[in-house]
Amino acid sequence: MRNPRFLPFCRKVQKRTSIEWVIHLIIHRMSTKSSPRAPASPASPSPKRRGRASDHRAAGAPAPLTFRPIHTRRAFEEICARIREQLALGVLKPGDKLPPERDLAQQLGVSRNVLREALRSLEMAGVLRLQKGVKGGAFVQQGDTSRMNVVMRDMLSLGTISVRELSEARIHVLDMGVQLACVNAKQADFEALEGNIARTELATREGRLLDRVECAREFYRLLAVASGNKVIAMIMDSVTEIHMRFVYAKVASSGVAMARLVERRRQFMTALRERDAALATRLMRSHLGAVQRMLEQDPGAMSLQVALAEMQPGIRG
Repeated sequence: MRNPRFLPFCRKVQKRTSIEWVIHLIIHRMSTKSSPRAPASPASPSPKRRGRASDHRAAGAPAPLTFRPIHTRRAFEEICARIREQLALGVLKPGDKLPPERDLAQQLGVSRNVLREALRSLEMAGVLRLQKGVKGGAFVQQGDTSRMNVVMRDMLSLGTISVRELSEARIHVLDMGVQLACVNAKQADFEALEGNIARTELATREGRLLDRVECAREFYRLLAVASGNKVIAMIMDSVTEIHMRFVYAKVASSGVAMARLVERRRQFMTALRERDAALATRLMRSHLGAVQRMLEQDPGAMSLQVALAEMQPGIRG
């Protein structure tokens, strides 16, 4: 009796020659044996089926080929990438306002909730400023270099970098900053630095030692600007901001401050004005070494907790 499963197949090929019929019948039998309920259209075997087939391989056979799963980018990440792309292309510039939320969500084909998530992410990254109110919206930021300070502090918290590495890096970074300032500093930079030294002298004379620490932070910031290199300035600011926390903690706890600070500053300014990079670098290294020795006399002043603490002194006078 003819197998009923073959009836449709037989009808289809009954007009062909006997040789053709036999060939097609053999092919059909082979396919039905390996997959009795196979669908009409060919399909790729599933991972489970491949796994079962591999069980029958001889012992010692190579392991089956595997691939890592594909992780598609989340919608808010794609939105962030597209906005950053417009910034890179110069279509968006600092100060520009993004389209209204409803219009932007419609253009991107996303919900307003997803769009808000992306905008908040870019705000946290310092790319956008979100403003509420009638004249509010999402505005492109000028660029907040202080974001690097946060990154540096996070790396300290996570143990990615150590306090010793930070102190060592500061010396080398300031070497570059001083050398660049000797070449690029303008008259306005010299005047700003000398004004800072005058405030430092006044704070010293009046015994306002914590304000003097704030003057020191400002001195290094002004020196970073005088370097004329924004990348170097960013790095100088980030390593100095954390290092000055140690100085602040030391002065606050002991009431002791660096001796002859104003004299050292004026010697440095003379070398800077004369654009003597070798002397200016040597004087700065000498000062930083003296500060480091002062801090190392009190191990508690160089603790990680100090580096991550907040400083809130204010400059008066």
